[in-house]
Amino acid sequence: MLRSRLGFAVLLSTALAAAAPALAQEASTAEQTIDAMNTLFGKHPGARANHAKGVVAEGSFTPSPEAAVISKASLFQGPAVPVTIRFSDATGVPTIADGAANANPHGLALKFKLADGSEMDVVTNALKYFPVATGEEFRDLLKAVADSGPDAAHPTALERFAASHPAAATAGGTAKTPSSLARQTYNGVNAFILVDKDGKRQPFRYRIEPVQGEEILSPEDAAKRDPDFLMGEIGPHVAKEPAQFRVLAQLAQAGDPTNDATKPWPDDRKTVDLGTLTVSKVVPDSVEAEKALLFMPNNLTDGIEVSDDPLIDARVQAYAVSFSRRSQ
Repeated sequence: MLRSRLGFAVLLSTALAAAAPALAQEASTAEQTIDAMNTLFGKHPGARANHAKGVVAEGSFTPSPEAAVISKASLFQGPAVPVTIRFSDATGVPTIADGAANANPHGLALKFKLADGSEMDVVTNALKYFPVATGEEFRDLLKAVADSGPDAAHPTALERFAASHPAAATAGGTAKTPSSLARQTYNGVNAFILVDKDGKRQPFRYRIEPVQGEEILSPEDAAKRDPDFLMGEIGPHVAKEPAQFRVLAQLAQAGDPTNDATKPWPDDRKTVDLGTLTVSKVVPDSVEAEKALLFMPNNLTDGIEVSDDPLIDARVQAYAVSFSRRSQ
């Protein structure tokens, strides 16, 4: 349970540095992943290695009656709780244009402030599924991109990688530029487990849908917009009227893979309304606020558990390495 953002981050970074031999390979993979991102996007002091450009907001989460039935998590049992929200663009370039193709997928990270003083994190983005299934494959994908510049011979390293990893060639096309960060659907590509009061376990994936409906721009329209049109619009947007999202759980059926984020579950799978996320204001100094924020997919509460998806641990370790470096 995360009771202090900075305290948890320091402990996590220390644990990585002093990892037992059994964890050496994972830690090395995380460091190599961040190194590959720094090669692709450059090193920007104080910025995240990926999703470097963002904006921090505040709001609340109000659980639905259905959520309390499917999970014993305190998040779903009581009144509304405060939430810290970070919207972001992809890549590690802090000055990327919001409408650029490479700014997709946009991200939405949530930190719930629970009644007992603890916190819980949810990390989502606009991809419908992930390009690879493991941390090692993600590292290799980044290296392949870095090795496939305009002068690279064909087949390039990226072309060879995509030939053996079909989702790597198609996942990026599932995320497109919205007219507003409040008008995009965000997906949890990793599977988690809901546990009810009787111990029944239900695998699920998050889907966070805008109440106003999704509104997507054409690539041509997006490219014409101001470079900061998304980050600049969200503050006035929610100041005029709070933005609301439905937080949904897509429930797995028997046979649906929980350990492979490249494989989306069929659209006909049942969804449960977990509650409503309300984004009410952008914080006064977003740049400073986001420096202290660390969102960890495994920072959960009793009633929600990680699944066997290996990407969850891979993301945790890579985020810790990135946080350690940007905090120096």
